[in-house]
Amino acid sequence: MAVFTPVDEAQAEPFIRRFGAGALRRLTPIAEGIQNTNYRVETDAGRYVLTLFEERTETASLPFCLDLTDHLAAQGLPTARTLRDADGANLGRLNARPAALLEWLDGGWKRAPSSADLSEAGAMLARLHLAGADFKGQCANPVGPAARRTLFDACAKAVEGPHRVLLERCAPWVEVDPGRALPQGAIHADYFPDNVLFDGDAVSGVIDFYYACTDAPAYDLAIALSAWGFDADGAARPAALAAFQSGYEAVRPLSPAERAALPDLGAVAAVRFTLTRLHDWLFHDPSALVTPKDPTPFVKRLDWWTRAAVAA
Repeated sequence: MAVFTPVDEAQAEPFIRRFGAGALRRLTPIAEGIQNTNYRVETDAGRYVLTLFEERTETASLPFCLDLTDHLAAQGLPTARTLRDADGANLGRLNARPAALLEWLDGGWKRAPSSADLSEAGAMLARLHLAGADFKGQCANPVGPAARRTLFDACAKAVEGPHRVLLERCAPWVEVDPGRALPQGAIHADYFPDNVLFDGDAVSGVIDFYYACTDAPAYDLAIALSAWGFDADGAARPAALAAFQSGYEAVRPLSPAERAALPDLGAVAAVRFTLTRLHDWLFHDPSALVTPKDPTPFVKRLDWWTRAAVAA
């Protein structure tokens, strides 16, 4: 979450009333994350998240993303329901941006998850995949091979110094798609610790579905392992990797083909986040309330996953 497009209370109030959220009491910017603009909304009826979707988010994919979080909530998962206007729409426009209002989910993300937390987070991801199996929507991966090529080429024109080495390491993997032949379904595609909320020992919320798409659940697992199983510098934590995957497979065991593909899927996941973070690093707007994330730790993940592929 982040703030790129300013919104004041006078601008927000008509939008909030349109979606039946009551009278606005407080509007607070949320300055975490790197993709969209988010505000915490407090009204006389409750608490919500107002999201304005910025340029990186594909407008055409938003109905899929918003309907998926509704579908999962209807299946009993802790995802946010969207608010709808009198015409049944859950997407509008605010300050020249597509915008939506969703339920606020209580809880906080864990910066130092325990082994039990990791297992619980893995199990929740598996439940998400199972609950989404009958979701009718279809959406191509917005950071699939073609998009990664576009990001790579843009970065290659602007990068200087040590970050050029990152691109050289990523190059062989930019358009590789090891998940193509694997089972497909609705995936989160950004299942990082800050998108998984806990209340005590239990997951109380899964948020930020705006990279959600139709792809291999095993790829989603590889993304999550890359997020949860490494330290801030990009070094693998074998016990964390094992705990997360064990929790996942206790609910949804991998097929032999999925297990064999996991190292290559992890390599692609590492490249995907190296490229998006490098692009943000090179092209971010310094006036926006957002801090770009260093892409270097994800190249270290790429190295680990490629060694794992050789070992396999």
